[in-house]
Amino acid sequence: MTAPKPEKQDRSATRAAKKAARKNREPGRLRQMYQVLQMTRRYDPNVVWLLAVAFLVPVIVSIVLALLLAPGNAVGIILYVVAGVLGGLIAFLLVLGRRAERAAYGQIEGQPGAVGAVLKSSLRRGWTASEMPVAVSPRTQDAVYRAVGRPGVVLIGEGPRSRTTRMLDDERRKVARILPNVPVTYLHVGPDADAVPLHKVPRAMNRTGSKKALNKAEIHAVGNRLSSLNRTQLPIPKGVDPMRVRAGRPR
Repeated sequence: MTAPKPEKQDRSATRAAKKAARKNREPGRLRQMYQVLQMTRRYDPNVVWLLAVAFLVPVIVSIVLALLLAPGNAVGIILYVVAGVLGGLIAFLLVLGRRAERAAYGQIEGQPGAVGAVLKSSLRRGWTASEMPVAVSPRTQDAVYRAVGRPGVVLIGEGPRSRTTRMLDDERRKVARILPNVPVTYLHVGPDADAVPLHKVPRAMNRTGSKKALNKAEIHAVGNRLSSLNRTQLPIPKGVDPMRVRAGRPR
C-alpha cells in the first residue's frame, strides 16, 4: 500500500490550518452586534421594540421634512432620507449600547466585586478610582470603594446599608484625618429600596456634592494622598468583567 505523497500531506495540513484559523477568528462587527442583541434580549425583552422605535423615528422625521421642505426635489428628498437612515443607525447603536450595558450589569448585580467592575469599565472622565475595595468585611464580603473626582471623595458601600454604614464612617474618618477640607459623600449599592442601582453608579457619582469642589490638579493630588492609606484586599476575584458575563434568564 503506497504512502500518501508529501504534496498531498502539505495541502491537507494547510487546509486544516486554515479551517482552524477560521474557527478561532474573532467574529465580525455584525456578528458581534447580533450576539450583543441576543444577550440583551434575554434580559430585556422590550429591547427589540425600543431599537425599532429608535431607528424608525429619525427616518420618519426625515421623510416628513423632505416632503415639507423639498417637495418635488428628488435630490433633496434622497439626501433627507439618507440623513434619516444614518440618524436612525446612530440612535439604534446608542440604545443598544445602553441597554446591553444595563443587561450586563444586571447579571452581576449583588455579587461581590460588582461595584469594582463598574469603576473599572464605566467610570467617566475626570474620576480616579480602583476596582479593588479599600475596606472589606471578611465575614459578609461587604466592601467599600473609594473614588476621587470634581465633587470630592465618594465612598461607595457594596452591601446592605445596615452593615456598610459603619464601614463607610470608618473610612470617612481616615480620609478626614489627612484631607480635612475635602468633601466626602456616600453612595449605597445593595438590596435596600433606596440604594443606587449598579448601572446608575457613574451617573450618581457625578451628582454627588458640588461639581466644582476639586479641579483637575487637586483630583490628582488627593488621589496620590489617599493612596498612602492602607488598603484591605477583598478575598474574591479581582472584580467582574460585565461584558464577559453570560446572560441568564430574565428575573
